[in-house]
Amino acid sequence: MRNFLLAGTSAIAVICGCAAVASAQELAFPVGEGDFSWDSYEEFAASHTGLEGQRLTIWSPWNNEGDRAQWESVWRYFEEATGVDVQAGSSPNYEEQARIDIAAGSPSNILILPQPGLLADFAAQGALSPLGADAQAWIEENYAAGPSWAALGQFAGPDGTVAQYGLPYKQEIKSLVWYSPDNFAEMGYEVPETMEELMALSEQIIADGGTPWCIGIESGGATGWPATDWIEDLMLRNYSPEIYDQWVTNEIPFNSPEVIDVLNVFGSIVKNGAMVAGGTQAISTTAFGDSPLGLFTVPPQCYLHRQASFIASFFPADTVAGEDYDFFYLPPYESKDLGNPVLGSGNVVTIASDSPAARAFVDFLMTPLAHEIWMAAPNSAFLSAHSGANPDVYSSDALRQQGEILLNATTFRFDGSDLMPGPIGAGAFWTGMVDFVNGASAEQVTGRIQAAWDALQ
Repeated sequence: MRNFLLAGTSAIAVICGCAAVASAQELAFPVGEGDFSWDSYEEFAASHTGLEGQRLTIWSPWNNEGDRAQWESVWRYFEEATGVDVQAGSSPNYEEQARIDIAAGSPSNILILPQPGLLADFAAQGALSPLGADAQAWIEENYAAGPSWAALGQFAGPDGTVAQYGLPYKQEIKSLVWYSPDNFAEMGYEVPETMEELMALSEQIIADGGTPWCIGIESGGATGWPATDWIEDLMLRNYSPEIYDQWVTNEIPFNSPEVIDVLNVFGSIVKNGAMVAGGTQAISTTAFGDSPLGLFTVPPQCYLHRQASFIASFFPADTVAGEDYDFFYLPPYESKDLGNPVLGSGNVVTIASDSPAARAFVDFLMTPLAHEIWMAAPNSAFLSAHSGANPDVYSSDALRQQGEILLNATTFRFDGSDLMPGPIGAGAFWTGMVDFVNGASAEQVTGRIQAAWDALQ
């Protein structure tokens, strides 16, 4: 890998090993068959002629075998429609390679990263090309909670002017609560539709002799991050998205009354030993991947677990989605009238080396088909907020349900700690949440985090 790090984009074909003109036999789904939006594909092909033989390089975060193959199944259709020769690559240290290529002046045509903050740095350096006002309008009109998604790809350029530099693609959601349908049925519990009902259910579980929540925040050097997700979700349910944005950028201090209030809401769960399996003292020592296992014991150690969609990969191997476990959307407060906020993460597609093929590729990713191909891939984790994509093609009911949560969102916000400066979001915030769980007050913890932020000035 050391040679690759010094090679820049010239190494893409070596790493990927897949740069070749596609043939019809290589396409994952035959054109014209199935419930895909083939009309969008045909319209794209008809309007993007004259690109045959051009070369397009793509750098993305999708370096594991499954994601890489599923991503290839998408861009093969672009090759087939345009005749462009795609060379797609990635590596485990894809962010650092992107920095190296940008600094060397040899980036890929298309750069895809799940770090909007890093892309904002590149835009400020003049290393990215704006997509244009039409792209912004398209995102706002065609993505559920469109303005939220458009804003995710809007950065200030070298002159300080904010423009649309990114197109969101492949989303993940974190606002999920996992449970066992059998355990709910045995106790007569129903899925709550409001935060008030969720808290009432927690109290009812205690009254019935059970424990509501499984929570674990141990994660080695990243211990504390699962608690930051809780805070972000609760911020979006207690205060407006504007307050959330101001908190993430420190426009309002970390120790503002709003943030202290939210920590205390979280504290009403984690600092109440009856609320959490193993009691409060177990939270910071329980590995986040082990914490949901209490859902599957007999009798259950807990009935509820809040975590992102990926957590199902930590469930026992013999469990079946929809039978042994299920999930519901972490609901909003009925009393606060803040719509349906969703916390999550995702990837942003940008142009780092402009070309007609690069512009055409961004246009391709705006077609419903470019989303549906990955949605339909077996064992995929692809979610899309594209309101024109057909949800019927999702490869599982669980993905379809998660996709519906995205489409029903009135607000989407990116994981806040990932947007904060590294020493805060991946430092003081993590450790502060450990301190909070272990007994420090909300005022003490938020004051320390703000002090750390002030020290960055």
